[in-house]
Amino acid sequence: MSRNKTIVKSMDVLHLFYNHEYLTLHEMTELSGIPKTSVHRLAGSLEEMGFLERTEEGKYTLGLLFLRFGQLVSERLDLPKIARAHMKKLRDELGEAVNLIVRDGNEAVYIDKLEGVQSVRVYTAMGRRAPLYAGACPRILLAYLPKEQQTQFLDEADMVPYAKGTITERSTLETMLEETREKGYAISYSELENHSAAIACPIFASDGTVVAGLSISGVEAHYTEENMPRFIQSVRQAAYAISRDLGWRGKERC
Repeated sequence: MSRNKTIVKSMDVLHLFYNHEYLTLHEMTELSGIPKTSVHRLAGSLEEMGFLERTEEGKYTLGLLFLRFGQLVSERLDLPKIARAHMKKLRDELGEAVNLIVRDGNEAVYIDKLEGVQSVRVYTAMGRRAPLYAGACPRILLAYLPKEQQTQFLDEADMVPYAKGTITERSTLETMLEETREKGYAISYSELENHSAAIACPIFASDGTVVAGLSISGVEAHYTEENMPRFIQSVRQAAYAISRDLGWRGKERC
């Protein structure tokens, strides 16, 4: 059986649960028309991956993984709308550009953006993609990935430079990721664009997972030792407010 056929047959099995809460292997075989041995193998694989769960009576039902996926889809669809007012407040307070980013595989995608009001700006297009290792906002998403996924990314990533400050050494990046989680924010200088800087904080969903990153960005000259404490605190407060609106009830870090 080819991989494509396996995927199609797996979806055929999962589609049965649109109209049935619980099904036995025999019922799945009858309803799908797939041979019993194939249904047994598919059900076992789907259970192992978390797409199906088996009750004490031996019946199958959809796994909690679908609830998690459904929650993420819902949150991400609503995220720009929920975040917009907080992003505007942050932009008006600091004058810097404000970015909202989500993870898509090994990349970060800019899904919303408010331009800064400074005379000199750093422009970032909506829909822009960036590798998770480069820049404060992409890196905040990488820092909060489960350790296994983070390690897999580091094993596979070809860390090429985008600007003069891009982190390309794995050991340096690993240290930065640990520091980012400890502090709760990320800072970058000239990592995606020369002479630019950014500060990013995570946005949490109701279950405590990080679903997005919020950042401010601008010309490096604005990110002085004098301004940084105020900038960091403001981004933290905005990210915390968005997380609260998404149902997260963790404590704000000062």
